[in-house]
Amino acid sequence: MITVSGTLFWMAALTLWWMLHAWRTPETLAGTAFAAADGRCELAFSLLVPARHEQEVLAHTVERLLESTHTGYEVLVVVGHDDPHTAEVAADLARRWPDRVRVITDTHPVKNKPKALNTALPHCRGEVVGVFDAEDQVHPELLAHVDHAFRTSGAAVVQGGVQLINFHSSWYSLRNCLEYFFWFRSRLHLHARRGFIPLGGNTVFVRTEVLRAAGGWDQDCLAEDCDLGVRLSSRGAKVVVAYDAAMVTREETPDTLHSLLRQRTRWNQGFLQVYRKREWRRLPTRRQRLLARWTLTTPFLQAFSGVVIPIDLVLALTVKLPVSVALFSFVPAVPALATVAFEAVALHDFGVQYGLPVRPVHYLKLVAGGPLYQVVLAGAALRAVWREHRGDSSWELTRHVGAHLG
Repeated sequence: MITVSGTLFWMAALTLWWMLHAWRTPETLAGTAFAAADGRCELAFSLLVPARHEQEVLAHTVERLLESTHTGYEVLVVVGHDDPHTAEVAADLARRWPDRVRVITDTHPVKNKPKALNTALPHCRGEVVGVFDAEDQVHPELLAHVDHAFRTSGAAVVQGGVQLINFHSSWYSLRNCLEYFFWFRSRLHLHARRGFIPLGGNTVFVRTEVLRAAGGWDQDCLAEDCDLGVRLSSRGAKVVVAYDAAMVTREETPDTLHSLLRQRTRWNQGFLQVYRKREWRRLPTRRQRLLARWTLTTPFLQAFSGVVIPIDLVLALTVKLPVSVALFSFVPAVPALATVAFEAVALHDFGVQYGLPVRPVHYLKLVAGGPLYQVVLAGAALRAVWREHRGDSSWELTRHVGAHLG
């Protein structure tokens, strides 16, 4: 009981400490934003948009990209040869904007996102490759700020912010949105500062020569974004992370709880695959390797908590324990309650930054949905561990319906 309680305490405390990285000092918070762009468009961008069975949202995403204030970019839409409906939308976009949009066909018998990206990589003409998802809502000035960030920092990679917006869609959407808020607003900045970063799946920009030298994306990995970040970190590539609420890429949460479970399973299993590849062991410092080990084994830790917390509660209620042990079993509640308090503050900040009406009922949903949401995450982690043990690495696609638009 003491061992389990102590482990859960440190898991919760470390997660909270890293989650609040950006808010530790005013200087740290100010340093997380994009610097003001200088209006110069010196770099050429190749923007990859892999789309599979996403004909409902693809046109909006590409049209939004074409509103960019930057002058040097191309959009490469990657569609499967067996997806005629999405291909039809992509072809129409290419006909309407022949100088900006090209369609690349992925002919792999088994489809996934990294295969689609690698199919398009040889066709990229720009100096920088950017990745967006088919449902993304991208700010017109984003490329200009990314261009400036590359030129002023000398970075090999620039990671922009991504934010789920439709916090009102379901009880779990609110918590899902806050997860993204903490991850891109704060946690990724910590990773970039430490020299180890699992990159986000989109709004990530990599110098084309660096990406090609790294061999592109791992086609067998379920978290190709994390894997690329780990490989580039191990090679000493400089990564800059910038977050600006006005210029984040807006996305939607999974439309069903089952879809959320499948999405988290894929991400968790991808992290386990990256851990198993051992690229992180090439990181130069012990501190970086410890951070990498902790981050990539998060699915194990979540699965562990999903198993031991119910057992811990049953033992606390049914077994006669010494008073000191019984009291110690409640130690993990301290960082857990602190996390809820900071989440409530972050929910208010989220509403202010995005102009969204956060009402008292949303705070009630935040608190009441916390335990159940952790059950979902633990279930996804357990499922990921089981799938990895069985060698099942099939790609489970997340459906998008455009709930974040408008």
